[in-house]
Amino acid sequence: MRTEATDDSDVALEWDRLGDPALPDARRDRPEVSPSEGQALREAVLSGRLAPGSHVSVRPLCEEFGLSATPVKAALTALEREGFLVLRPHRGFFVPEVDRADMHELYELREVLDGIAARRAAAFAGREALVARLTEVLDQQTEQVARHDLTGYSDLDVVFHQEILLAAGNGRLQHVAENMIGQLRLGRATSARVPGRPTAALVEHAEIIAAIAAGQQSQAERLARRHVRKSANALDRYLTREDNRAS
Repeated sequence: MRTEATDDSDVALEWDRLGDPALPDARRDRPEVSPSEGQALREAVLSGRLAPGSHVSVRPLCEEFGLSATPVKAALTALEREGFLVLRPHRGFFVPEVDRADMHELYELREVLDGIAARRAAAFAGREALVARLTEVLDQQTEQVARHDLTGYSDLDVVFHQEILLAAGNGRLQHVAENMIGQLRLGRATSARVPGRPTAALVEHAEIIAAIAAGQQSQAERLARRHVRKSANALDRYLTREDNRAS
């Protein structure tokens, strides 16, 4: 992932250049966003509506969320620290570009983290409710695939894996894994774009649910790791074919 070194003076120069939009004083004086506003800003960046390499302007976000520049800049700086944005000196924030090497690294980490999460979820005392929720999400995913709605399918795919991460009961694991998922979403490095892959993934999700329901910890971990590995391999083959067509 391409990054560039920055320092506080670069940030200050960028913020001075952009300036605060003409918003009421009550908004301009707010030092930070609320948790809900921060999550909304985060989702706006991670939603994929901005292509990799795109400039993330402060002013439109201020107008969209009714905030002053100060809290928006602080929220974007936090996203930069997490690797979701790049700050280029004197130019502002940009969506990072995820290349093939980045993709391989992220999927390799995800395979391990998702495996641990599935194993812990299979040992979760409240896994009956978890299984019911995962089955509900799987049914919704199946509907989205039937409608050829890949965006809806992809959004639900994130929900599916987040439910397992939450049930794993390890906050640090959840934070790191969601960071990996977010970076893949940013770079649009998701296997949902691969023809036929969503249908295969539905079968794999069902197998993971069955292992968790049965409390089969080792099986759940093995299936979760295989699922991520198959997704990575399918995407890699797809991108190779696309590269060959373009050359």
